[in-house]
Amino acid sequence: MAYWLVKSEPDAFSIDDLKNAPRRTEHWDGVRNYQARNYLREMARGDEVLFYHSSCPEPGVVGIAKVVKAAYPDHTAFDPDSKYFDPKSDPTEPRWFMVDLRFTRKLKRTISLAELKEDPALEDFVLLRKGNRLSVMPVDERAWKAVLAKE
Repeated sequence: MAYWLVKSEPDAFSIDDLKNAPRRTEHWDGVRNYQARNYLREMARGDEVLFYHSSCPEPGVVGIAKVVKAAYPDHTAFDPDSKYFDPKSDPTEPRWFMVDLRFTRKLKRTISLAELKEDPALEDFVLLRKGNRLSVMPVDERAWKAVLAKE
């Protein structure tokens, strides 16, 4: 089992949206960064995911999800009516992928970005690296435990 972090703007898709989705499950689509796409393709069924709210008054980790379906082609890339449409993407050789995530739980409180930055145990946490703007990233076990210990 591996650990991951996904970022979403809460006004676009929040932890509550995942919680309220049918079967508490939704596909994680629309990723259009090659490195983030590569991470999606590495995700496996059963992997655990930190759900992070970004671009909001208090960015931070707000919940946990689980990967319930490994990477498969992101159908939004082929839909001209989708905001994630990619005219260069070909269904026979898909460029973009998505996974299905299932809500596990909300954290008791938001663990803010500011709080994460203050923790020396998280100095190597990929989320905190300068210039990191990826929406999907791996989390090592040490960082996973350090983040959840703050709850």
